[in-house]
Amino acid sequence: MSDAPTEGGSQSPPTSPSAGESLVYVMRERELTRSTDREIGLRDLWIMLWDGRLMIAGVTALFAIASIFYALTQTEWYRAEVVLAPAEENPSSSLGVQLGGLAALAGVSVGGGSGVEALAILKSRDFARNFIEEFGLLQTFFADEWDAENQRWKNDDPVAWPDERDAVEYVQEKVIHVRQDRQSGLVTLAIEWIDPETAAQWADVLVLRLNQRLRERALREAESNIAYLQHQLEQSSVIAMQQTIGRLLETEMQKLMLARGNEQFAFRIIDSAEVPKRRVRPQRTLIVLVGGILGAMLSLIVVFVRRLVRAGSGADD
Repeated sequence: MSDAPTEGGSQSPPTSPSAGESLVYVMRERELTRSTDREIGLRDLWIMLWDGRLMIAGVTALFAIASIFYALTQTEWYRAEVVLAPAEENPSSSLGVQLGGLAALAGVSVGGGSGVEALAILKSRDFARNFIEEFGLLQTFFADEWDAENQRWKNDDPVAWPDERDAVEYVQEKVIHVRQDRQSGLVTLAIEWIDPETAAQWADVLVLRLNQRLRERALREAESNIAYLQHQLEQSSVIAMQQTIGRLLETEMQKLMLARGNEQFAFRIIDSAEVPKRRVRPQRTLIVLVGGILGAMLSLIVVFVRRLVRAGSGADD
């Protein structure tokens, strides 16, 4: 059958091959070799890993052993926690309950003061400094630099000796951790130290010292205000002024009575500290696992780089 165009310039449709003829399909060389190259790449990768198996196993084992040694030589730290509630939200003393309504009418708080202020004091450098001075912890925190036998610092340069500023920074970064739940308002005071019993003791002592500090300050302020108001009451002859001063004096008397009768002035202890049983760090299993993974990754990189160097050398030849 002829393939010549018909009248009008139209071309006849292609005809199917007759008997004895076959169709030939032409494909690009890239399409033909794609699957072959993929198989070769996977095979080469397996060969490369198999040839470097001793290096991979050796480096991985070396890193794992080093991680085990590192984990076993690290100092164990323990964590003791105290759960606290601001005393202003739930007055615990019976006196606070009785005077709660009167104090609310007078526009004052019957609790231990502002919870925000108490929390800020707990996190302050001054509070940490008092804690260090009370227990004499400067040499304890920097025991590696302290010569206990000769009672002196090992470094001969006084400039390099640790001082209270270094101890305060050490406490705030490693020892004292404060966390507040914004929904419930509960505060968690955590103490981390190398001795579990000491950690629990410090946690309880810090809460006690915080309540004492705010309680004593409230007592001083209330006594000072009462003395001032009593003096003004004696000096004033105006009845309206005397009534106003009397109400203020009653409010300050309430504060004074609450401060004297409430030991848990700023924070109430919801859950006291217990001696921790398990360490919080080091996490030895995690250290060994990370060390082994790093060793395996490093050995794979070395094997790949060595393969590339050899392939480049062969191409140059």
